[in-house]
Amino acid sequence: MSIFMSDFDPDSHAAEQAKQVPESVKVESDEKPLAQSADGDVYEVIVLGGGKGGKTLAQKLARAGRRVLLIEKSRAMIGGSCINVACIPTKAFITAARNFEACKKAGQFGIITEGVRVDWKAVRTRVMDLVSSMREMNLKNFENTPNLQFVVGEGKFCGKKKLEVRLEDGSTRTVTAPTIIINTGARPQLPDTPGLAENALTSETIQQLQTLPEHLIVMGSGYIGLEFAQVFKIFGSKVTVIDRGDQIISREDADVSQTLAEALVAQGIVIESNTRVELVEKSPSGGVVLHCSTEGKKRTIEGSHLLVALGRLPNTEALDLGVSGVFVDKRGFVKVDDKLQSSCEGIFALGDVNGGPQFTHISFDDYRIVADQLLGAGKRTSGDRQVPFTLFTEPELARVGLTEKQALEENLDVEIVKVPMSVVPRAKVSGETAGFMKAVLDRSSGRILGCTILGADAGNLLAVVQMAMLGGLSFSAIRDAVFSHPTMPEGLNDLFAAAKMKGQA
Repeated sequence: MSIFMSDFDPDSHAAEQAKQVPESVKVESDEKPLAQSADGDVYEVIVLGGGKGGKTLAQKLARAGRRVLLIEKSRAMIGGSCINVACIPTKAFITAARNFEACKKAGQFGIITEGVRVDWKAVRTRVMDLVSSMREMNLKNFENTPNLQFVVGEGKFCGKKKLEVRLEDGSTRTVTAPTIIINTGARPQLPDTPGLAENALTSETIQQLQTLPEHLIVMGSGYIGLEFAQVFKIFGSKVTVIDRGDQIISREDADVSQTLAEALVAQGIVIESNTRVELVEKSPSGGVVLHCSTEGKKRTIEGSHLLVALGRLPNTEALDLGVSGVFVDKRGFVKVDDKLQSSCEGIFALGDVNGGPQFTHISFDDYRIVADQLLGAGKRTSGDRQVPFTLFTEPELARVGLTEKQALEENLDVEIVKVPMSVVPRAKVSGETAGFMKAVLDRSSGRILGCTILGADAGNLLAVVQMAMLGGLSFSAIRDAVFSHPTMPEGLNDLFAAAKMKGQA
């Protein structure tokens, strides 16, 4: 893809990435394979891709005495996407934006912050330094793990349990093992809209902009799109979000979507709903022009930069999985059972590549499931786990379990309880009263089937409810709990006190 923005310098980016991996740090350890055969170097386990689940599993198995080979495609991705292009850098940008926003709001607390401004270069430098330090830490961890050999190279199957690995110097190795872990992750998806690929940024390349966008257009109103939209709006960019549907974060309840949308609009973000992009062109000024259709009406939207945030695709097409007998779905995700084993016995898939929820905490739990198959009792599965979601906007959105919409669609006998964040004393103290808390309760047992929190510190607050759900507690346990005053969990007393069902004293 060619990036049209003049302030994105691919050469300087490559140099920056390279210098973040010190030459003094070895990439390949002295650990040797178990043996050599006609099929190549033999290991006990090969892990293809060093994301959260893969690298953690590789080190766990190696420390347990297995001879493990860990293969990562690129030096710039050592440690996985989370620390290099996803969770860590994006949340670091969000943290910087939140601190700047706090400065802008400081006047309401009697604090004068005249002259506060954003130094985008300094913001980026801090984020990249953080990424660099974590990448180096991962390298050292790999080197210091007995029985683990780490190589940088691109692997593909050349047999059922055999891989050909093309190394950095162009040479190739053939390796084999009875157990192979696929952890190759996913990448931003770019639709085939004419002109889009030539004129768009992704969630990865936007982090390398040398200057702030004058007007950022965001295609996509999911988690990635909304987080970047708010960050750049806070930093001073004009921001327009293009939503193909009639509500942002479409999987959430309508009241959640509406309340968050109202908050974003109040912050100055423009949301264009029911709008589809049909053509993208470069503008005479060097920016971008989107030819769109909004409810059948043709129109154009012009900006300086375009971010596409419309989901992610699995990195499987270069693996030659057909040679191994590993099946994929129509989008290319590896098909796995609830123990994360593929259609080929002994080959597992972890993280984003297996089509499950694309979160680092799920990749980590995938590691635990597979480690249990290989080292434990084999009882863990993906079928019985709770998946928490957190959107790091302001107000923050967090959810676990069923939404109200899902419970009603399943015709469950439930009671819905809801209270505004403004009832929480701590929210009043901090001046963060936007949003609400909502829970889905089973009438027969009083158990909590789901909870959604839209408000300050929602992700941390949700953990209290999730623990009660994991313990199978009745809502009354939280309703009657004694929480410190004034803290955010105190608001959960009010939420569950709003339940009207009987027999839950």
